[in-house]
Amino acid sequence: MATIDIYNLSGDKVGSFDLADEIFGAVNEDLLWEAVKHYRAGQHRGTHATKARWQVSGSGKKLWKQKGTGRARIGSIRSPLWRHGGTVHGPQPRSYDYAFPRQKLLGALRSALASKFADGKLTVVNAFELKGAKTKAFRAALDALKVEKTVLIVEAPNAANRNLELGARNIAGLELIAGNEVHPYHLLKYDRVIFSHPAIEKLQLTLKDTLPKRQRKAAKEDEGAKKASAAPRKRVRHEKAAEVA
Repeated sequence: MATIDIYNLSGDKVGSFDLADEIFGAVNEDLLWEAVKHYRAGQHRGTHATKARWQVSGSGKKLWKQKGTGRARIGSIRSPLWRHGGTVHGPQPRSYDYAFPRQKLLGALRSALASKFADGKLTVVNAFELKGAKTKAFRAALDALKVEKTVLIVEAPNAANRNLELGARNIAGLELIAGNEVHPYHLLKYDRVIFSHPAIEKLQLTLKDTLPKRQRKAAKEDEGAKKASAAPRKRVRHEKAAEVA
């Protein structure tokens, strides 16, 4: 079982946290691609529209008689063959969203967390305790945590941290979300990810509870085997049997 260090906002190490192997283990790149594609499809507004011939402005009168002029026959100035005419089979407003299995989304989330941890881009702080709602103070905390590029801040769900919200909202390249709203797209979009200790603890517990039965059973067996191997062995003393006269 891997461990990750826990820091405070001053950049000092204050503890460690055990990471479950079934959560922060293998990385499935194909599943990550599918999850990101699904997220971006849901963000597509789909407001594009074209006008058919019945929607285009213009007269409906036949421009010239059908025969005898030597020109091609035409029935309306709004024909798709003409400039400023209607569009045939053009795009219409629609939703690009589609169904995505929940188990695949959770699997992609586990892969995204494992990828960030493997790259050394995952940081855990004990708490986002800010004395005031000052952007300068929070920027100094990020500098102490060695944040140089974009960063995703993940706070525990239902944590009423108004100072964090006000102190982080004016920093470019930073996004603040709750732990129950984390998506693989968010983790892959930003260079660094900083979790509060309660947030990553709650997220890991949720992901462990939603594992498939086969993986959950295998994880319990591995955990039991590790505990058995770590337990001290009892020494058995062999006494010599008394000789029978």
